Amino acid sequence: QEQLVESGGGLVQAGDSLRLSCAASGRTFGRAAMGWFRQAPGKEREFVAGISWSGSTSGYASSAKGRFTITRDSAKNTLYLQMNSLKPEDTAVYYCAARGPWTNYGIRDNQYNYWGQGTQVTVSS
Repeated sequence: QEQLVESGGGLVQAGDSLRLSCAASGRTFGRAAMGWFRQAPGKEREFVAGISWSGSTSGYASSAKGRFTITRDSAKNTLYLQMNSLKPEDTAVYYCAARGPWTNYGIRDNQYNYWGQGTQVTVSS
């Protein structure tokens, strides 16, 4: 059974760092591109970062570029999002998603067919 489980969220102060993890189970994720999205209260879910199946290609929303880094460990079937220099506007529920069996990531949420339950990130000023 395909499943994505996020962890690592929490309450931090502006300027702090957090690393989110997403543990994937199921055969689909072995060759699936993956991504991170977030949804703030009252706003639509938005793309944060994506990574190809091989890990050789990644991309970021402009709000994340230079501060966030997406990586994946295929041996552990785990996706990561390292977030540095956090800002209050980064406050949101963060979701990991998989786009199986496609190998290239997308930037629209309707391009992903598996989703985690989300983890809350709150950044205080």
